[in-house]
Amino acid sequence: MSWIIANILPFIIVLTILVFVHEYGHFWVARRNGVRVSVFSIGFGPELFGWTDKHQTRWRISPIPLGGYVKFLGDSDVSSTTVDASLAHSLSDEEKAMMLHNKTPLQRIAVSAAGPLANYLFAIVALAALVSIKGVPTYEPIVMVSSVIKGELAEKIGIQQHDKIIRFGEADIKSTPDLMKALAEHAGKDVSITLDRKGASVVINAPLYKQKENSTETVPVKKLGIGITQGEPIYKSTSVFKAISYAVTYCYDLSAGMLKGLWMMIAGSAGAEMGGILSIGDMAAQSVQHGFSTLIIFMAMLSVNLGLINLLPIPVLDGGHILFCLIELVRGRPLSEKMQENIFKGGAIIVIGVMLYSTFSDLLRYKVFSFVGKLFG
Repeated sequence: MSWIIANILPFIIVLTILVFVHEYGHFWVARRNGVRVSVFSIGFGPELFGWTDKHQTRWRISPIPLGGYVKFLGDSDVSSTTVDASLAHSLSDEEKAMMLHNKTPLQRIAVSAAGPLANYLFAIVALAALVSIKGVPTYEPIVMVSSVIKGELAEKIGIQQHDKIIRFGEADIKSTPDLMKALAEHAGKDVSITLDRKGASVVINAPLYKQKENSTETVPVKKLGIGITQGEPIYKSTSVFKAISYAVTYCYDLSAGMLKGLWMMIAGSAGAEMGGILSIGDMAAQSVQHGFSTLIIFMAMLSVNLGLINLLPIPVLDGGHILFCLIELVRGRPLSEKMQENIFKGGAIIVIGVMLYSTFSDLLRYKVFSFVGKLFG
């Protein structure tokens, strides 16, 4: 039970808050555009408990805490892809006017974009509040090597325990995220690493690639093979306006880095890895252990991640709905329902494929297969 409280509960709480923020963004904008929301659900599956408000919205809590949804009047399913024709036929003209599908393309774009934008707003407000209270975090360049894994790249190129990583290529290293970003950008290339070793500057040339067995081809190296101790940040007090500016800049830089990493993954030019549910749960548990400030920063990062991913122009996601509305604006009429349905099926396959891949990566990363194999001898 204690393990569940320490590892599972933080993940459920964090995800539930961010899902509520996302779905409430859709809900709030929909209501202000005259759209009736039939269901607001936190979690998937059958309803555990719920209530119906005066606007005829059913608020539900469901048992599978891996997301949520809002369902609008007349929708055939929770993706809001198509209209339930039999239900729509039974509605009065006044009720039909409350259907999302009968709103203008711009109104539907506003409803679709509201969820991701709510996630961005949450991240900015949370970070700005944290910085206003605690101050702007500044780091000394003290990303220290706490351990060197035997047989890995770091040992081969001469990195030693207690070395401080100062520069990686052209990038100054002031925090662990700086190092992770630099590693992703230089994977597959030669790079110079500047270290502080007992006060002396040491420069090491590192090939971030290795040769395949029985082949002349090379593959990118995704890690150095070191343990890291990050120096504690120093907090400098600042004004509310500068705190907001810091939060906006942080979210922008994080989004730009995520897009760049996503592109490099698609292009196959970097050693970026995709984390799934297990990774998020692990990071949530670690964030709780490291204190309230770390938890807020993690929630802000995850909220930006959720917002950005949903804005991608992939059918099923909010970005896919926005794309269809833009096409309708240009064409003067929507795509046929059959075409939209087929495209959304393709989008669903992409999303499910990515989820399966990220879950498989997690199972490998956390050695679940090895654990199960040992259980069965």
